[in-house]
Amino acid sequence: MKHIWLVTVLLISFSSNSQSISTYEKPPVFIECDSLTVGQLKSCFNFTLNSFIYNNFKVPEIVSEESYKGNVQVLFEVNKEGRFNIVYVDAIYDELKEESKRVFDALPKIKPATYNGKPTFVQYSLSIGIPLVKPVKEVSGTSNNVNLNHDDSLNATLSDEYDKVNASLKPYEKLEYTSQLNVPFTHSYYARFDYEMNAIGTNSHTAAKPFLYTDVSKYYDIKAEKESLTKETDSWFGRKLYNEHLVEVQGKDYWFTVDPIVDLQLGGETEGDDGTWNNTRGIFIQAGLGKRFNLSTSIYESQGRFAEYFNNYAESLRAFGPDPAIIPGRGIGKGFKENSYDYPVAEAYLSYTPADFLNIQFGHGKNFIGDGYRSLFQSDVASPYPFLKLNASFWKIKYTSTWMWLKDVRPEVVVDDAFLTKYMANHYLSWNVSKRLNIGLFESVMWADTNGRGFDVNYLNPIIFFRAIEFQTGQGAGNAILGLSSKYKLNNKVNLYGQFILDEFSLSDVTGGNKSWKNKFGFQLGAKYFNTFKVDNLLLQAEYNQVRPYTYSHNTEILNYGHFNQPMAHLWGANFRELVLIGRYNYRRWFADAKFIIGQRGFDFNTDEDGFAYGGDIYTNENNRIGDTDITIGQGNKTNSFMTELQAGYLLNPETNLKLFTNIIYRDFNPQTITSTTTDSNTLWFSIGLRTDLFNWYNDF
Repeated sequence: MKHIWLVTVLLISFSSNSQSISTYEKPPVFIECDSLTVGQLKSCFNFTLNSFIYNNFKVPEIVSEESYKGNVQVLFEVNKEGRFNIVYVDAIYDELKEESKRVFDALPKIKPATYNGKPTFVQYSLSIGIPLVKPVKEVSGTSNNVNLNHDDSLNATLSDEYDKVNASLKPYEKLEYTSQLNVPFTHSYYARFDYEMNAIGTNSHTAAKPFLYTDVSKYYDIKAEKESLTKETDSWFGRKLYNEHLVEVQGKDYWFTVDPIVDLQLGGETEGDDGTWNNTRGIFIQAGLGKRFNLSTSIYESQGRFAEYFNNYAESLRAFGPDPAIIPGRGIGKGFKENSYDYPVAEAYLSYTPADFLNIQFGHGKNFIGDGYRSLFQSDVASPYPFLKLNASFWKIKYTSTWMWLKDVRPEVVVDDAFLTKYMANHYLSWNVSKRLNIGLFESVMWADTNGRGFDVNYLNPIIFFRAIEFQTGQGAGNAILGLSSKYKLNNKVNLYGQFILDEFSLSDVTGGNKSWKNKFGFQLGAKYFNTFKVDNLLLQAEYNQVRPYTYSHNTEILNYGHFNQPMAHLWGANFRELVLIGRYNYRRWFADAKFIIGQRGFDFNTDEDGFAYGGDIYTNENNRIGDTDITIGQGNKTNSFMTELQAGYLLNPETNLKLFTNIIYRDFNPQTITSTTTDSNTLWFSIGLRTDLFNWYNDF
C-alpha cells in the first residue's frame, strides 16, 4: 500500500550580509517561480521545495517497518551561488539523516536571495514530518504547509561567520602532549618517564621542574601511553569518565580542554576523634593559541580536616588575621564548621615560546629544582606564588631563571594590616658534561622592599652573580645562597644524584674544627634504580639529606628563605638529617607507592626561660643563636621521627589523571622534651579517595 507523505517546512529566518533590516529582501527563486511577482516568491519557494522533497525522499526500510511517526529537523542555507547546503540535521534514525542529506544534495542550483540587489545567503529551519502528505497549493498561491505571518527580516542572520567557526572544528588530536604546557608535577607520575629521560646518551635536563610536554616528548610518548590505556566503551558518559577530557575543542589554530577537579577523601586516625576528610571541587583548563602560546588554569574550592599532627602543623603556620591555619602547600585555611578548614586555591600560567630554544612563563604556582624527592635549592612544599620564569636550552646546556613574589605573613612584620612582600630570584645552569655526567650551578637571592626599592632591577639580569650585586646593594639588603648539583648515570638502570647548598662559609672556621655557626650548608645524596630486578616500571629510590643549623635563616628576619611561613627548600627547614626510601610501581592503570622516612631534627624549646634559636626554624633571627661554636645537627629539642606512607590505586582516567586510591600513613614522632609546639605523636592515618592528581601532597612533617 502506498504511504502518504507529509512535508512541513517552517521558514524561521532569512539571512543577509547587510547591516540594515529596513529594506525588503528578495528570497531565493526556483526556475518554476521566475515569472511571479516578488510578493508570490516566498510561497512558491516553499511549495516547490515541499514538492521536490515529496517526490524524491525515500523512507528507509527500517523506518517503514517500525511505522515510525516523528520529525527530521534540518537547518540549511541557500548560499550566494544559489546552492543548497545542509548545516545541521537531527533525527532518531541515522538512515533518515543520510536520506535528508541525499535529497538536499540533489536539489538544483537556483537564483540566490538578494539584498539591495546583491546576492546573499539565506538560512532556514525545516521540519520534515514522517509520514508525509503530498503538499497542496492553495488558490491564494500559498502552500498549506507554511505559516509566514511574522516579519522575517527581524530575525535575519546577517553573517555566516558563526557557522564558519563551527565548520572549522575538527576532532581533538590531543595537542597538549606536544605543546609548551607543563606536565603537572607529581613525583609518582614523573616516575613513569624518569627511566627514558635518564638513559645514557640523552641530552635531557631533568632537574628544573615542571617539564614542558615538548621536553618529555623527545624521549617518551605520553600521547601513545594514554591511548594504550583506552577502555572500550560505547557511551558518551563512559568515554568522558575513562578516556577523554570533559570538553575537547580544536580549530584551525587553537584548542582547549576543560575538566572538573576533585579531591574527595574520607578516613580516620588513631589520635583524633572526629575522622578525617577532604572535599575539593574545581575546574582545570588547558589551551593552545597558535603553535607557540599556551595557557593553563586550575581553580580549587576545598574544605577539609586532616590527621591531628597535620592540623597542628597547619595551625602553627597561621598568618596574621582571624584565620586559624595555613594548609601546607596550599594556602590560608579559614575556619569551617567547628574544627575544619576552608582553603580556596587558584593556580594559572601563560607559556610563550618565541623561539625553539626559549620558553617564557608567567603565572601563579610552584617550581622545583632537583632530581630527588627533596630539594635543597627550591621545592614545591610552600604555597603557590606569582613567578616569571625563563628556560633557555642550547647545545648541552639548559639555563633557568625564575623571579618570584613571596609573602611574609607573620604578625610582627605586617605593615598596615597587609602581608609583607619580599622577592626572590634564582638562576640554575644545567650542563651535560658527558653522556653520563650532569653538573648544575645554582644561585639565589632573597630581598625585601627596604628603602622603598621594591623589585630591584639589579636582579632582573638573567645572567649575573648575585653575590656581587649583594655587595653593591649592601649585604643587609639581600640573602644570597649558592648551590652545586650533579647527576651521574652509572648505567641505564642506576642514576646517582646529589646537591650541595651553601648559605654562608668561613674557611678559617671550617679548618678551625670548632663547628662554627657560620658553616651554614647542607647536602643531598641519592640513587635511583629503574626497572628494578628486571621488573618493568618498578623504581626504587634512596636519598639522604642533611642541613646544618641556621642555614636558610638570616640576621634580618624577613630575608629568610621562606614564603607563607613555609620553607622554600626542604620541608623541615634546617638542623636535620633524614633518610628517604621510596618504591614506585605501575602496571597499566594500577599503581602502588611506598615511602619510608627516618629523621632527626632539632627544634627550639619555645619557652620564656629559653628564648634561644637552635637553628631549625628558618624564621627565627640567627642573632639569637645559642652560641658561635659547637653547633651540631640535632641541637636543641632533639626529635627522632619515623614515617611510612603506603598508597595504592587505580587510574580512572589517564587524560585527566583521575585516581581512585587508598592511603595509609604511620608516623612516630618523639621529641626529647614535650613543649606547647612540639608534642609526642604516634599516628596511624587511613584514607580512601578520588583525586585529580595535579600536584604533590606532602604529609611528612
